[in-house]
Amino acid sequence: MKKIIYLVLAIAIVLSAGAILWTHHLRVPSNVAYVSEEQGAISMIDLDTMKVVRRIQTNDIAPRGLTITFDGRYVVTADKNTSDLAIFNTARLRLVKRIRIGDNPEFLKIDPSGTRLFATHEPSSHGEPPAAVKAADAVVKGAAKPDGAQAEEDNGPPAQIASFQVGDWTGGPSATAGQETEGIEFSHDGKLMLVANESQNTIGVFDKATLRHVRDVDLKAYGIRPRGLKVSPRGNAYAVTMETSGTLLKLDEDLNVLKSVPTGAKPYGLTFDRAGKRIFVSAAMARKLQVFSADSLELIAEVPTAQRCWHFTFTPDDSKILLACGRSGNVVVVDANAYKPLQTIEGFKLPWGIVTYPRSVGSLGLP
Repeated sequence: MKKIIYLVLAIAIVLSAGAILWTHHLRVPSNVAYVSEEQGAISMIDLDTMKVVRRIQTNDIAPRGLTITFDGRYVVTADKNTSDLAIFNTARLRLVKRIRIGDNPEFLKIDPSGTRLFATHEPSSHGEPPAAVKAADAVVKGAAKPDGAQAEEDNGPPAQIASFQVGDWTGGPSATAGQETEGIEFSHDGKLMLVANESQNTIGVFDKATLRHVRDVDLKAYGIRPRGLKVSPRGNAYAVTMETSGTLLKLDEDLNVLKSVPTGAKPYGLTFDRAGKRIFVSAAMARKLQVFSADSLELIAEVPTAQRCWHFTFTPDDSKILLACGRSGNVVVVDANAYKPLQTIEGFKLPWGIVTYPRSVGSLGLP
């Protein structure tokens, strides 16, 4: 009888241990950052140690755009070479689904409710495949793109915006945007979707529920090629970076331009801080992160970074900023309050985007 009892206890212990290990295996990682790498990888950084703790190499996926679901269960990438979206389970970084959407998918954004995913794809855009990155970075501020690419983009087919239900990934309404649509943002009340149309120098405004086009906001008088677009957490302003002219714009809640100031060369990614008091801009060609007052657009600080740092994120505790620097192949870590570099994480292959879980403020993240 004792042998049977011991056997039952042993089986129970083994089953309990297995259940614990299985639960741990399926647990959503926390206090981590995910990096999309254009040469076919996704990396996960432990934010406590600032070390890469997991990486998957995807032979037929070249991920650019990047987002993470509100519950942290899925990371989604926009894949330029295969014209699709790839959805990964974060517990194991395992590919669970692919959705074809069209040529040159680039920017991803989940709406404020956390229930719908929006993706842009640009049939007229040449994008920036690895062989072209160096040439594109060598274009001087204010010049046209090399090899006539700009003219082709201006006259080619317009960008498209697709939408999907988060979780089951079923398709929703779609829309036609302007030429070479980049950043996506939502109004503070969540009713409108805004997109930056680079080649047209406009902001397109859509009804978020139906993707019906509402109007365009012409920015030609203020600069060239709007790219980054963010709403203030206060709900009273928007910020826009204009890449070719090196310009930061502040717009009111009705999208009237209030003020513009110059930035370092080739600004792209930007975000307000969580309180809406500062605007952070990554000036990619100038190789620095710039900090502006959200009220006055006065330049507060500049931090040296690296080459082609397009996107960045705060850590969930707002203490640090991590920048994905494509041409340097690294992630630069910056003190978000002392405005100084802290360290560099090496070993990436053309890093493009970066987000965290828990979700935090960043050029691809909150607000």
